[in-house]
Amino acid sequence: MEFLNGKGVVYTPVKDVDLGPYSTEFYLQANVKAPRMTGLLVKIFTHLLECPILGTLLLFILKGNNLIHRLITNAEFKESPLFVPLHDFEGLKEKEVKCLDSSLSPPEKVQLALDCLPKSSEKTLDGTNSSFCRWTIMDYAKAYRSGDITPSLVAERFIAAIDESTKPPLQMGFFIHYSADDILKQATESTLRYQRGEPISLLDGVPVAIKDEIDCLPYPTTGGTTWLHKERPCSDDACCVKRLRLCGAILVGKTNMHELGSGTSGINPHYGPARNPYDTNKIAGGSSSGSASLVSAGLCPVALGVDGGGSVRMPAALCGVVGLKPTFERIPNEGVLPLNWTVGMVGILAGTVEDALIVYAAISGEIPYHKTFSVSTKINLPRLSLTKSISDIKLAKYGKWFDDCSDDVRICCTKTLHMLQDHYSWKIIDVTIPEIEAMRLAHYITIGSECSTALDSFKEKNFAELGWDVRVAQSIYGAFSGLEYLKAQKMRNRQLQFHKKIFAEADVIVSPTTGVTAYQIQDDALQTGELDYVNGAALVRYSIAGNFLGLPAVTVPVGFDRLGLPIGLQFIGRPWSEATLIHLAFAMQAICMSEYRKPELYYDLLRRKNSSNGMSFDAK
Repeated sequence: MEFLNGKGVVYTPVKDVDLGPYSTEFYLQANVKAPRMTGLLVKIFTHLLECPILGTLLLFILKGNNLIHRLITNAEFKESPLFVPLHDFEGLKEKEVKCLDSSLSPPEKVQLALDCLPKSSEKTLDGTNSSFCRWTIMDYAKAYRSGDITPSLVAERFIAAIDESTKPPLQMGFFIHYSADDILKQATESTLRYQRGEPISLLDGVPVAIKDEIDCLPYPTTGGTTWLHKERPCSDDACCVKRLRLCGAILVGKTNMHELGSGTSGINPHYGPARNPYDTNKIAGGSSSGSASLVSAGLCPVALGVDGGGSVRMPAALCGVVGLKPTFERIPNEGVLPLNWTVGMVGILAGTVEDALIVYAAISGEIPYHKTFSVSTKINLPRLSLTKSISDIKLAKYGKWFDDCSDDVRICCTKTLHMLQDHYSWKIIDVTIPEIEAMRLAHYITIGSECSTALDSFKEKNFAELGWDVRVAQSIYGAFSGLEYLKAQKMRNRQLQFHKKIFAEADVIVSPTTGVTAYQIQDDALQTGELDYVNGAALVRYSIAGNFLGLPAVTVPVGFDRLGLPIGLQFIGRPWSEATLIHLAFAMQAICMSEYRKPELYYDLLRRKNSSNGMSFDAK
C-alpha cells in the first residue's frame, strides 16, 4: 500500500527541467483513492475520522494512498516557499487595449468599457434571433431607455420566476437569501431615474446576483452554512458590491453555494442543490453554483462568485456561461469571507464575454485608502471591436494534460481550438507543464489549511451543524501539518517558475475548463451531501494554476456533449493580462455562438408585455 512507502520525491531543480514538447517528464494522472459516499456511509465515516486515535490513523492512510506523503510531505525541494502569489506589474504590453484611469468612478469605468464594445448585433425584444443568445446588459439598458420595459417590471418578473423556481417540480436552489421588498425598492428607484432621463450607468436597473460568500446588505453572509452569519454579522457591502451599487445595479440576493466552498458539486444539504438549467437533474458545479445557474437560466445577465479552486470557472463551464477569474488582488477582497486568502478571488459569471468585461471594469482596481500589498498596477480594457485585427497570438498547449478528460470534452475542445487557430492564424505551441498532480495536492493542502485556520475559533461550537460531507473535508483540512503547508508553498514557487518560462514563449495556456460535464444529482446526496473525490478531481483538473499561482483565467462555452450538456474552453494568462484573455474569449465566443443552445429551463425577463409568462421549460 502507498501509505507504507515513506520515500518522497526528490525534485529536479527548475532550471534543469525540460518544458518542451519532447520532454521526458512523466504526466501523472490524478491518483484519487476514495469511494463515493453519501447517507449512512458518510455519517459512519465522519464519526470514524473524528475519533482521536482511529481518525488520526485513517487520515494518515488517506494522505499516503493519495500520494500526499510521496509528492509533498516527504519530498525534497530546492525552492524556497512562496506564501502569497502576488505579482509585480512589469509594464505588460497588450494589444488593442484602452488603459483605465484608476481615479475614475465605477460608472465612469463602465462607460469606458462601453466604448470598448463592438457594435451591437441585430437582436429584437420579440426574440427573433438567428441563434440562441441571452439578454445582455446592453439589451436591458436599451429596453429601459425605450420605455417599453421598466426595471420595476423586470423586478416583478424576476420575483415571480424565483417564487416559481423554489417549488416542485423545479426546486432549482438558486438562492440562500433574497428579499422581494428590497428588490422592488431598488427597481422603483431605478425606474424613476430612467423616467427623469438620468440613469447612473449602463448597469442601472440590471439584476445582478451575489454569491453568499460576499457581503451584500441587507442579507446575512452564511457561506452556505446555517450558522456563520451569527458569528460574523454582515455590517456593510463588500467593496465589489459597493461598486456595483454605485452603478445602479439591482442586487437581487445571495446565491446558493457549496457549503464553505468545500466541494465541487454545489449540493448543499441545508439549502438544497443548485440545479443545472440545461438538465435540472444535473449539478450546476461548485462552489459558485447558484450564481452560474441563475445566469444560465436568464434571470441575471451577470453574477459574482468567488474562485478558490475553479469555483467560478467550473460552474460557468458546466452551465454554459462565461467565467472570469482575474489576477490575485485585481479585485479587492474586502468584505469577502476570508476562507482561503491566498487562493480565493472574486470572479464574474456572465452570459457573454461583453457583460463580463463591463462588470470587470466596474469592480476592478485597488482601494485607494486600503492597499493590502504595495503593488501598483494599471488596468487595460480590450477594444473588442478590434479583436479581429490581433495577430501573432501564441497559445501553449500541454497535450497529455489537455487530453486527460472525457471523450466528448476532448473532441469538442480540440475541434474549437483548431477553429480558432484557423480563423485567426494564431499559433499553438506544444509545451510540457510538469508535476500538475503535485500542484493539485499542494493547492489542496493550501486551501484546506487556510479554510481550517479561518474557522478554528468557531469549530467547537458549530462543527456539528456542518453538512456531513463538509465535516469530512474539515477533518482532512485540519490534519495537514505546518510542514506540509510549508512544502506546498515550495511547490507553489516551483510551479510559478515553470509557468513564467512558458509565458516567456506564449501569450496564454489553453485547456478544457473541466475534465467532465455535469453529472447526475443523486437522491441519496440531498440530505448529507456527497463525497465524490474522483469526479471532484476531474472537475478541478484544469483550474488549479489560476488559483494557486494567482493567474487570470477565463472560460467560454464552446459546445455540448452527447447529452446536450455544456463544455467550456479555458485560457490562462500572464499576471494582469485580463484584457488579452477577454480578447481571446471574445474571439472564441464569436466562432461558437451560432451553435449555442437554449437551456431546458430559461426565463425571458425582457419579453414584450403582452407575451406569455416568459418561462421556457422543455422536459426531456
